[in-house]
Amino acid sequence: MKKIVVIQPLRAEALALFDQRNDVSYEVVTDFSKENLLKHVGDADAITVRDAPLPEEVLAAASRVKVVSRHGVGYDNIPIDYCTTRGIPVTVVGDVNAISVAEQTMFLMLAAARAGVQLDAAVRKGDFAARSRLLGVELRGRTLLVVGFGRIGREVAKRSASFGMNIRVFDPFASRATSEGTTFVDTLEEGLAVADVASLHIPLSDATRNIIDAKALATLKPGAIIINTARGGIVDEAALVHAVKTGHVRSAGLDTFAVEPLPTTDQLIAEERIILSPHSAALTEESLVAMGVMTARNALAGLDGNLDPQLVVNRSVLKV
Repeated sequence: MKKIVVIQPLRAEALALFDQRNDVSYEVVTDFSKENLLKHVGDADAITVRDAPLPEEVLAAASRVKVVSRHGVGYDNIPIDYCTTRGIPVTVVGDVNAISVAEQTMFLMLAAARAGVQLDAAVRKGDFAARSRLLGVELRGRTLLVVGFGRIGREVAKRSASFGMNIRVFDPFASRATSEGTTFVDTLEEGLAVADVASLHIPLSDATRNIIDAKALATLKPGAIIINTARGGIVDEAALVHAVKTGHVRSAGLDTFAVEPLPTTDQLIAEERIILSPHSAALTEESLVAMGVMTARNALAGLDGNLDPQLVVNRSVLKV
């Protein structure tokens, strides 16, 4: 009997895939402190994890583990290099949450362009005259810079084009053959210089940490909008607050933060032109079911030895 440790619950539709197997057992762990995980992973053959940290020490104790299946597409909570040295494939869910994240990106973009949160608060306070003070801007005819042209970035570009936006893309790793009406730029600076809106869809790494810093923000056109539904740490939050306060950046929409949960004393909280959501872009009913099912399928595929290479982060561990 192979054991799967499920760190943080999966939807019932996902767990049903485990229930259908007579050679698999699973244990759902809701306390994901390192001390508690160490008590449960010693006999694990597979691990699924959502956004909880999965320290090297925990994986070191999981001497039998054959796959780590991530419930999502980001993997900065998993020590990829360590897994690679152990020969453990780390999987993600592919494009099953791309629509949900792309739609949240559009929600934040529209709310930022039209002062949506401020106007809502004004009406609730009886300040109907805010309609004359808090004027929005149209997205039609504006230039959107999509930073990262993967699954989600492509969906954002498609939806933004339907609003009549001009699409620019910065992604040195993407095939330009997939652009379909978009224009690639060669450098981030080139893209920022023409952007009315910049939307971020890249993983967090040493290379991308604070890639949108004070210098990058200064490169933006005055009155630009920043959207981040990717990962906290990509944007220098202090520099963003300053850029919004000075008016160089019109507004921003952030779904992810350098520190999560976002402290109520954080400087972002006080700036009403920065729209906040609690890392919830992928959390729709449809996406949670799809991500859970794919997470379960990847765990089983890892045990069965038939992983889809396109869903493996560290493909070098796969046997050719």
